[in-house]
Amino acid sequence: MSARRQTPVNSLSIGLVEDANSHTVAGYPARVSTRAGDVLVLHVATTARRFRADFHRAGHQAPPMASVVWAGERAEPRRYDEDWQWPRFDFSVPSDWPSGVYIVVLTPEPGARPPTVEHLGGPALDARTARLLVLVTPSGPRNADVLYKVPILTYHAYNLSGGGSLYGPDGDPQGTAQGGGIARVNLRRPGGGVGGPVKGMPDAHDLATPRQTFAHWDAPFIAWLESNGIACDFCTDLDLHEGRHLDDGYRLLLSAGHDEYWTDEIRRNTETFRDAGGNIANFGANTCWWRIRIAEDDATVCCEKYPPLSTGGDPDGLRYAPDKWWETEPENSLTGVSYRNGGGHWSGIRAPIGYTVQHTDHWAFAGTGMADGDVLGAEHAIVGYECDGARFDRDPTGRARPTGSDGTPTDFTILGIAELPQGASQGWEFSARDDSYPPRAATFGLYTRGGTVFTAATTDWSRALMHDRRVATVTRNVITRLSRDQRN
Repeated sequence: MSARRQTPVNSLSIGLVEDANSHTVAGYPARVSTRAGDVLVLHVATTARRFRADFHRAGHQAPPMASVVWAGERAEPRRYDEDWQWPRFDFSVPSDWPSGVYIVVLTPEPGARPPTVEHLGGPALDARTARLLVLVTPSGPRNADVLYKVPILTYHAYNLSGGGSLYGPDGDPQGTAQGGGIARVNLRRPGGGVGGPVKGMPDAHDLATPRQTFAHWDAPFIAWLESNGIACDFCTDLDLHEGRHLDDGYRLLLSAGHDEYWTDEIRRNTETFRDAGGNIANFGANTCWWRIRIAEDDATVCCEKYPPLSTGGDPDGLRYAPDKWWETEPENSLTGVSYRNGGGHWSGIRAPIGYTVQHTDHWAFAGTGMADGDVLGAEHAIVGYECDGARFDRDPTGRARPTGSDGTPTDFTILGIAELPQGASQGWEFSARDDSYPPRAATFGLYTRGGTVFTAATTDWSRALMHDRRVATVTRNVITRLSRDQRN
C-alpha cells in the first residue's frame, strides 16, 4: 500500500486507513477475560511503525493503569464470521490489578496522546475503533460479595466488524433466512462492546454513546457502583458459560442494560446458582431472549433465528423460531419476565412512561417516600428502549399480579407496572406471542426460589439511575439486601 493510497473506513475495513498524514489502529483480545498475574493476548493491526496501548480501569473516572509500546504490524480485515488472525501481542497483567473492566486505548505513533491525561471518562471511553474491552477476573478467592456480569456475547451479536452481525449482513437490518436461518459471528475480531461498528440506531435519550456498547449500558452502572462504595468482582457471560465463578461463594450475581443472548450453559449454571441460594439482580431487559451456541473453536457464535421454510423478515415477529427461548423453555421461569410481554421503541424520543408502583411497604422501596399509585422514573423515560413483562391480571384491590400462565413464578411480586401504548404512531414494536391479552406492559419485581431474583425489566434503568434519586434508592436497597443475605 502506497503512502497516499486510502482504504475507506467501514465495517469491512475497520481502522485500516492510511494517507500521508495519518495512521490508524484497531484490535481485539484473543480472550476477553484474564486473571491478574496472567498473560493477556491482544491482536492488533496498524499502518504505523509503532503504537501504544494505554490501559484504563472503567469506573467513576477510569484512571490509567499501564502503558506499553509495541512495533506495529499490518493485517487485512476479514469477514464477520471468521477469526481475523491479526498479529499477536502479549501483555503481562500486573498481579496487583483489581478485578474490573479495562478499556485499552490504542494510539498509533507513541508521540500522540490519548484523549485525556488524568483519566478516560464519559464519551472518550467509547470509540468505533482503537479500543479494546478486556476483563480482569479474581485471581483467587472472591474479593467481594457481588459478581458483576458483562454481556460480551450480546455485544458481539450487534458487532458489525467484517460486514455483518447476528442480524445478518450490514445493510440488511432484518437479517436473512439464508443458510438455513442460522446466523454466525466470530468473537475474534474488533468490537464487542467497544472498538467496532454496531448495528442499531442512536439513542435519542442519550446521544453521547450508541446503543449496544459498553459505554452506553454497563459503564454508567459500574461508575455508580464505584461512587457509592459498592465493591464488585467482574466476569463475562463467557466465564459463566464455562462454569467459572458462580460456585465461589458470591451472594449476588448482578447485571445491567442489555443481556439478550444466552447459551444453555449460561442458563443452567445461573439457575443452579439461584437454586443453591444465590441471589440475582438484573437491572436490564430483553434478557435471555435468544439461545446461542458456541462452536468447538470457542470463537464462533451460532443462532438459529428463522423457522423452517421462512423467507426472511423480522425474526422477533415470527413464531416457531428454533432459538427463541420462550418458545421451548420460557425465560420467565428464571427472570420472572419476558420481552414477549413487553416491547421495544427503537427510533426517536419515547413518551415519558414510568412504573406505577405498588406494594410500597416492601423493603425495595424503603427510603423512597413513595406510595402505591405513584409513578417511578417517568420524567426520565425509564421504560424502554426495550422492556420485559409478565402476564398479569388484577386482584380485587386493583393490584397487578402474575397469572403464571407464561412461566412466571406465581410468587413473583410485581412492584411496578407500565402499560405500553398500543397504537402504531407511538413507535412501540412488539414480538410474536400466544395471544394479545393482557396488554403489553413492563413489570418490575422479584421472586424467591432458593435465592431471590430481582428484575428491573427495562434496559434504561442504568440511565435513569444517574439522574433519579428514587431509582437510585431502589437500586441501593436491592443490592444491599441481596448481597447481604443468601436467603431472603
